[in-house]
Amino acid sequence: MDIVTKKKLNILIQLAEADKHFAKAEREMILKIAQDRKFPEEEVNQLIRNPEPIDTLGALSNDQKFSYLIDCIDLIFADQKVFESEIIFTKSIAIKLGFKKNVVDYLLENINKKPVEEIKARVFAEYW
Repeated sequence: MDIVTKKKLNILIQLAEADKHFAKAEREMILKIAQDRKFPEEEVNQLIRNPEPIDTLGALSNDQKFSYLIDCIDLIFADQKVFESEIIFTKSIAIKLGFKKNVVDYLLENINKKPVEEIKARVFAEYW
């Protein structure tokens, strides 16, 4: 079992439910990530029914941490609606990943305006 993918999917599922509405676009994004990583759909459905507590995330590589954070930002935009509850949840995840919480504001503002590599460099230079 791919524990890194499972943890990411678990976080994304809880983020999708942060606004009390698990949108179809959010579900589709989560299932696509699972499919791309060959993670069984039945296990995703089990996580949706019974999300797990979010443990520490310190053992991830820097690239994995950045990937978790970017996927959270992408999920926030998936249903075309940004809710304060989603932003608060993502800030708590950013902190667990070792980032400063204001990294979320930077990413929300810049994710679709700048190349990912430029964003990544700035994130690790200023928000780590």
